[in-house]
Amino acid sequence: MRPYTAILIVPTGVGAAIGGYAGDAIPVARTLAQVCDRLITHPNVLNGASLYWNIPNAFYVEGFGLDKFASGCWGLRPVRSNKIGLLLDQGIEPELQLRHLQAVDAARATLGLTITDYVVTDAPLNVELRTSTSGASWGTIGNPDSLLRAAEILINKIGAEAIAVVARFPDDMDEDAVQNYRQGKGVDPLAGAEAVISHLLVRNLQIPCAHSPALANTPPYPDLSPRSAAEELGYTFLPSVLVGLSRAPQFIVEKQLFTSHPADIWADQIDAAIVPANACGSSALLSLSQSRCLIITVKDNQTQIQVPAQPLGIKSIQVNSYLEAVGVLVALKAGINPDTLILGQ
Repeated sequence: MRPYTAILIVPTGVGAAIGGYAGDAIPVARTLAQVCDRLITHPNVLNGASLYWNIPNAFYVEGFGLDKFASGCWGLRPVRSNKIGLLLDQGIEPELQLRHLQAVDAARATLGLTITDYVVTDAPLNVELRTSTSGASWGTIGNPDSLLRAAEILINKIGAEAIAVVARFPDDMDEDAVQNYRQGKGVDPLAGAEAVISHLLVRNLQIPCAHSPALANTPPYPDLSPRSAAEELGYTFLPSVLVGLSRAPQFIVEKQLFTSHPADIWADQIDAAIVPANACGSSALLSLSQSRCLIITVKDNQTQIQVPAQPLGIKSIQVNSYLEAVGVLVALKAGINPDTLILGQ
């Protein structure tokens, strides 16, 4: 019997009540991974700044790559480990750069990760932050060509198999937005711009990638939400990115050019997808809704956007909480119709 495979999606930068902060969806991922054989998810779920958790049967897949995988265009090939290349923004100040390089040294020595020499972009990336009318965050890169050139050096000259990007993010962020986020009631102002950076690299280079922002140190905040507190533990958010990328599956971009491997994963093997109930408009979910994959929508995980499944013609199993979603997955994996477990059905 083939492995039961689920995909967990929490869209980036939309203020998800669970998964919209600093790794606060990791408990959800850990639990779901206990009831399925393979769990596919993305950095927004598994990155907790200096905190992370190794989930052996979870696959760390960047958002653009996740969309291509869900559409059936790309496959995933699990790996034992990746050689990670570090890409640093020229706009990072020397002291802040040193903090990140020391974090890399720590990951090599303490976690045994394989990390190449680093490359600094030939121009500052000049990241700018934006907020859409829906409240979702996004951003722009002033010098995307510089980002791509640095990544190509890491791949072609240094042999990197995955790329961790550290870009300098602006200090003049919207103070109200930052305070709301720190209090656990707003949208992550950085997440949307981070997605723009990683999407650009994965789209152009077809290699696992994740981003960690470089920020100026700030004084301690007295009313900090536990959901945001992971970002206050150190000088860099890099550790969780390095851990995730170390075992991120490689992309199979041209199926006919690869020798098939029994461990390869393709979209037609996805049994279930779990998403917030009002965030069903992602490319990945729209693709999966056209397949045999069962969609489970979680009402409690509210977001700033209002895109439910029904108006899009997506059939879903609606649940109130992730705890209820776990029960549905257990039933589905056992081949039991979840409706038979509800009194009166």
